[in-house]
Amino acid sequence: MPNAPHSASPRRAPLRTLIAAATAVMLTACANIRPVPLNAQDLQPVNVSDRSAMVQDVEPLSGPLTLEEAQARALKYNLERRAKLMEEALALRQLDVTQLDMLPKLVAQAGYGWRNNDRISQSRNAENGDLSPSRFISQERTHALSDLTVSWSLLDYGLGRVAAHQQADRVLIAGERRRKAMHVLMQDVRTAYWRAASAQKLRDDVARTITMAEEALDDSRKAESERLRNPIDALRYQRQVLENLRLLEAINQELASANIELGTLINAPIGGTIRIADVDQATTTPRTLELDIGTMEELALQQNADLREQHYNGRVAREEVRRTLVRLFPNISLNYGYKYDSDRYLVHNDWQEAGVQMSFNLFNLLTADTQMKLARAGVALAEQRRVATQMAVVTQVHLARLQLVNAHKQFVRADAIYLTDQKITEHTRNREQALAQSKLDRVSNEVSTILSLLRRYQALAQVQAAESRLLASIGAEPAIGSTDDVSLPELVQQIRRGTDMSLRSQPAQTVKVGS
Repeated sequence: MPNAPHSASPRRAPLRTLIAAATAVMLTACANIRPVPLNAQDLQPVNVSDRSAMVQDVEPLSGPLTLEEAQARALKYNLERRAKLMEEALALRQLDVTQLDMLPKLVAQAGYGWRNNDRISQSRNAENGDLSPSRFISQERTHALSDLTVSWSLLDYGLGRVAAHQQADRVLIAGERRRKAMHVLMQDVRTAYWRAASAQKLRDDVARTITMAEEALDDSRKAESERLRNPIDALRYQRQVLENLRLLEAINQELASANIELGTLINAPIGGTIRIADVDQATTTPRTLELDIGTMEELALQQNADLREQHYNGRVAREEVRRTLVRLFPNISLNYGYKYDSDRYLVHNDWQEAGVQMSFNLFNLLTADTQMKLARAGVALAEQRRVATQMAVVTQVHLARLQLVNAHKQFVRADAIYLTDQKITEHTRNREQALAQSKLDRVSNEVSTILSLLRRYQALAQVQAAESRLLASIGAEPAIGSTDDVSLPELVQQIRRGTDMSLRSQPAQTVKVGS
């Protein structure tokens, strides 16, 4: 009999070996993960799918492109803007999920229990300490368990409510960041549009003048080779022509990327030619300069996206103080459950339980002051950032207005220079036809006229960009709704009408997030 306990050891050895082997296999499987690089076969279907997604539901260009249509296409089809809209939609979904944290928890559990021997218990005599000779089996070797329990924590509810308020403000922050991205997009579209317009306007003139300059260069080289002119005069003539060619090629290089940049912003086919509509080149004063600087400051303090974001960040910081305060309170938990156990040794196989529990972390008494100081420091930081942003916004408004005034003056000056060069070129052509002027003079004047026209368009683009910066600083934007719910022609009309409404003192509009 003394050896009886050891007799079970050989029978347990295979089971232990099996468990050890299974454990080793699982550990090996968990550790056997290696980096898997992508290959061309993996990338090809993804690239094809991405290219299809880029142009999905994008209306093709038909006819000349106006500035309003370019802005509408950017708002509706620009890929970066779509990403910002999805970020706002994600923040809204996170708010829905955060609100669910305030609900009670309803937990359903089911299980199965097994043991290789009976659960046997003995009792001890309380008076003499002797063990009872009787042994009792109190549980089946196999039995099923299940329960359904609902619990609710007052602390979890309070923390969930504060977190929901914070997430609601983060949704509004995402909206302000989307507005800021829209302002930057409108500014980029305006600049790229006028660059594309100047490229379209100058393309034929530049090509014609380059051809004329190359002909003049060939004529000069022939004259030099035939010694019809003084070699020094011929070389000086050629150098002037080459210098003009260099300027024309530099213009070509500067304008070559205009169509690509505009196509990227409006999500048009890359590499295609975008025809720009005939644009009004009037030198009238920009409409935004009709507002006085005090009105601009007031509008900026109400509507600027960066400043409104800081206001929401301050609300998030104040909610964090409440969150810290809620954590310091005791927690009260309520629970109720229905349980079932198939163990046939139980007198009652199913029963109900209910309880109330109160708990409190005593270390909160020691750390409460430190936690509250940290939370209040966050509020002070948010307020300081808001004050700094307000100063930056007011400065931004003044600088943007000054830049717009200067840009408009430069445009007026560039327009006058262009008109003067144009008249000079006309006289030069007439004199050349009368053989009173050399081809070099005509080439030089043609280049000067092209450069003047280019600078005129550049100055016009600067006026448009400066006005966009001023509108962004003020926080003004077209009064449009969801870009997914309206067609492209309707959005163009909304932008055209909304231009006159964007400078009114009104709260910034929240654009409905598209699916």
